[in-house]
Amino acid sequence: MNNKILFNQLTNEEKLLVNSEIEKRRKNPVIAYLLWFLLGFMGGHRYYMGKTGSAVAMTLIFWLLVWIFGLGAIITGIWAIVDVFLISGWLKDDQEKIENKVAQDIIYSRNTINTSQN
Repeated sequence: MNNKILFNQLTNEEKLLVNSEIEKRRKNPVIAYLLWFLLGFMGGHRYYMGKTGSAVAMTLIFWLLVWIFGLGAIITGIWAIVDVFLISGWLKDDQEKIENKVAQDIIYSRNTINTSQN
């Protein structure tokens, strides 16, 4: 369900709760970009963002091909440069997923309570 539709169904107190949960659960942009800067060639930022499969691929490509004329470093370096432009979108998606999950949980629990009282 669309986050705006869910958010409009919430009371002001519930909206504050959603925002509080987002602040607690969301990925930190500083950490994401710091990992990209320090370990981007090995996929450190991808591990942090939960993209484990591609992070493992980056790590393996780097370490298995680094001995062949630095090919691994070139491949993962280009990949990391592309990723720096994708991180902000990943952070936004992460926040939207958290918002959706928390709003759905609140609405579900509200409906469950109302059903049990009837």
